[in-house]
Amino acid sequence: ECYVQNTAREYAKIYAAEAEPLEGFGEVPEIIPIFLVHRPANNIPYATVEEELVGEFVKYSVRDGKEVNFLRRDSEAGQKCCTFQHWVYEKTSGSLLVTDLQGVGMKLTDVGIATLAKGYKGFKGNCSISFIEQFRALHQCNKYCEMLGLKSLRTTHQKQRKATSMKSKNLPNSSTIKKTVPKKAREPRDFISSEH
Repeated sequence: ECYVQNTAREYAKIYAAEAEPLEGFGEVPEIIPIFLVHRPANNIPYATVEEELVGEFVKYSVRDGKEVNFLRRDSEAGQKCCTFQHWVYEKTSGSLLVTDLQGVGMKLTDVGIATLAKGYKGFKGNCSISFIEQFRALHQCNKYCEMLGLKSLRTTHQKQRKATSMKSKNLPNSSTIKKTVPKKAREPRDFISSEH
């Protein structure tokens, strides 16, 4: 829990350093730190502590990967959280996504991380890879994405879908194709697939 939140916090600091100097961007989301405390005399020897957030607690994005809560996406904090997700996705070449953004105003806590490949930069993540796929499909850029010069994911995703559907339309019926596979290719192999 500490590692997830503090890793996301480091990304948020770099994001803030790029976004805050931009004219008109304003305040940026901050992921508050979380600390592990050892209490040897206690029945439960380990606990996490963090700053208490006072005010209306809002979920800007949720663990099911569906970008920003539709009731909150028009808020400034919601849009900036969405932009932060897009920024991290672009900075990591689609390999990592900070998700489950929630908190009070611009102060966020209890975030999640999804990674495209297990062990990306030594980080396992705590959310499914499907969150990355869903984010790429559902994300809608806003003015903050534009201010940071982030590339539209929708256009890329639509082009990929269109190219895939065009290929399948141009292929002859699979029952008329005789498939021959070299002997070596039939041997089972361990491999990692990635989507690009």
